[in-house]
Amino acid sequence: MDIFRRRLKLNLALQGGGTHGAFTWGVLDRLLEDRSLQLSWVSAASAGAINATALAAGLAENGPEGARAKLRQVWEAVAKAGMPEFLRLNPVLFTLSRSAPLAHWASLWSPYEFNPLGFDPLRRLLNETIDFAAIRKHSPIELLIAATEVATGEARLFRREELTVDAVLASACLPALHHAVEIDGVAYWDGGFSANPDLVTLAMESPVADTLIVQLSPLKKEGLPTGAREIQAHVNRLTFNAPLIRDVEIIEMAREAMHGAVRSRFSRLRPLAQHRFHLVEAAPYTGLLSDKSMIHPDMELLNHLHAAGRTEAEKWLATNRRAIGKRSTVNLRAHFESVRAGRHLKPKDNLDGGEARPTKSNVTAKSGADATSSPPPPAKPAERPSASSGSA
Repeated sequence: MDIFRRRLKLNLALQGGGTHGAFTWGVLDRLLEDRSLQLSWVSAASAGAINATALAAGLAENGPEGARAKLRQVWEAVAKAGMPEFLRLNPVLFTLSRSAPLAHWASLWSPYEFNPLGFDPLRRLLNETIDFAAIRKHSPIELLIAATEVATGEARLFRREELTVDAVLASACLPALHHAVEIDGVAYWDGGFSANPDLVTLAMESPVADTLIVQLSPLKKEGLPTGAREIQAHVNRLTFNAPLIRDVEIIEMAREAMHGAVRSRFSRLRPLAQHRFHLVEAAPYTGLLSDKSMIHPDMELLNHLHAAGRTEAEKWLATNRRAIGKRSTVNLRAHFESVRAGRHLKPKDNLDGGEARPTKSNVTAKSGADATSSPPPPAKPAERPSASSGSA
């Protein structure tokens, strides 16, 4: 009988990506339908933090169905807001956002100039939809919500028991659009700068040894950006993917150390080295969208990405469900290297306004820590910023 079936425990790692986070909404929506799964820890940044917060709030209120309803409520509120409200505060800025020649002048202004009072519509949206006290007291999942200290560039992880609206706003604070968020006298910017999301802390501390990564940002985008906005968007893409790539290298180095002749010296790394990873990618969909789509939500786009997320989650479950608790279903280093080297199958045009149609399976069911293929030797990664928890 189903009531006696062992539930499969799974962590989540949710990347940021603006309104492209609606893809993650779709993934979560499908996972929450599956009563054989039990979600445990969630590490997230930026838009991923908003999804994680809605997930935690909904679970605290009414279990999986409450979480599905809460995620929809939050994303429908995002769509209702439509054009980012910081532009609506000033009709001139609204015009600038739609004018290529004048957008240059808008780029010269900081949020402290065009929004001196620091009004943030996301604060109102979150306060109206999320019960943070319920998350702190009753949510069944642990949270690691990343923000970046402005002064040092180091990651700060906010845990479930200390989560506030300010912590989520800090995690989603793009400095070109919003004032830095101050918490206990410390200024924070978007968590994507330092942990997008944090995989190392999640793997080291969670009692569950399986993590599904939902990756929104393409690792590679063809074409040379030449316009000012295109260049900045590409710089942002490289910047926000760097922490994820860095964490993957750290994990692979831990695995190599555990297999070395002096592995006894690295026994503390065993949870990291033995952690099992899984991957769902949005790149076949988000890679075909314009950069401005990340900050210009409309319900048609959000519904399309939601459907795409459900489609990819369904595919992943159908192919890899039996691997949960047993083996990784992706060799992250080898997979990322193949994508950046251009050996990954390029997506075809499947954003035709109809049903979300994936171009291919995200990952195969074999590979991971026990993969037979030999990944290329790693470049020495940059030193990882320390991620201090709230209790630190």
